Amino acid sequence: MHSKANCQHVLKTGYTKMAELLFNMDDGYFEGLVRGFRSGILVQADYMNLCQCETLDDMKLHLQTTSYGSFLANESSPLAVSVIDEKLKEKLVNEFQHVRKQCVEPLATFLDYITYSYMIDNIILLITGTLHERDIHELIAKCHPLGIFPELGSLSIAHTPTELYNSVLVDTPLAPFFMNCVSEQDLDELNIEVVRNTIYKEYLESFYKLCVEIGSPTSDVMCPILEFEADRRSFNITINSFGTELTKGDRVKLYPAIGKLYPEGLDKLAECSDYEGVAHVASFYAEYRELFEGVGTGAGDKTLEDKFFEREVHLTKLAFMQQFHYGVFYSYMKLKEQEIRNIVWIAECIAQRNKTKIDNFIPIFE
Repeated sequence: MHSKANCQHVLKTGYTKMAELLFNMDDGYFEGLVRGFRSGILVQADYMNLCQCETLDDMKLHLQTTSYGSFLANESSPLAVSVIDEKLKEKLVNEFQHVRKQCVEPLATFLDYITYSYMIDNIILLITGTLHERDIHELIAKCHPLGIFPELGSLSIAHTPTELYNSVLVDTPLAPFFMNCVSEQDLDELNIEVVRNTIYKEYLESFYKLCVEIGSPTSDVMCPILEFEADRRSFNITINSFGTELTKGDRVKLYPAIGKLYPEGLDKLAECSDYEGVAHVASFYAEYRELFEGVGTGAGDKTLEDKFFEREVHLTKLAFMQQFHYGVFYSYMKLKEQEIRNIVWIAECIAQRNKTKIDNFIPIFE
């Protein structure tokens, strides 16, 4: 006779194997594909070689020996940093679109959510640009290619959040995130940042809810990553609000209602009036205490932004330790974003012939 505990173990094992089988039926190929892409991420030795380059053409030759291959083959000398940045993003977008065009639900919706953050950034870029009377076509050329959508070119007609919503965004995937920031106030510098953070709050909470609905193991991997992103935004909102017209009450409305800081930590953050107060709140959370303690202002010291990026890299690398989940897709995009920042930073140092800070990038894999 089997004991009750043994029967429960057998049932649980059976459910797990069935879930893995169903995952592989629809999404196994794409997970394997992304894990293959991940193996091409640059390692420490690649960065050492890049740092030794004297010109951008030297960088081009070295990058040809990596997974990037001949992505700059059609670009003539002398290379510009902006061209390298553009081609790096183009290659990443091609990889993403290759998966997105073939996958089925719920992975399709999950991947769409990844693009929403780029859409939000593009919208804010265009609104800010038009506020300063910049040409809309020039601004669109600077938008991230993953966040391009048809209505983007019409943003210049909007002068208030209400017009922005009713005239442009009502039929886009971002419409639900704009519901709580629709007002008749003019879109000035401060209000644009409020709109950005309000939209991002709605987006993160919605993405978190989607991951919970998809269930384990996707939720086990993604929820901690999104919680960290929410907390990072809460810290940054608080620090950036010092010296502005943003009141403590306004600040609270911009904090995402997820994360390790929610709710007690956010209440404490709302009362902060200087950077030291924010660091004090962070000291109550072990993972954030070490980030704030490692910040410096001297040569070679890391900024708080650097420490946050390092933490993000750590969390997204952990996603590849498990299988049968969607977290690898999000994590791969974040790791590649960091890799692109690293390469562009090194390229800028070489282009400006100033290598004193060329090592100030965040390595991903040893």
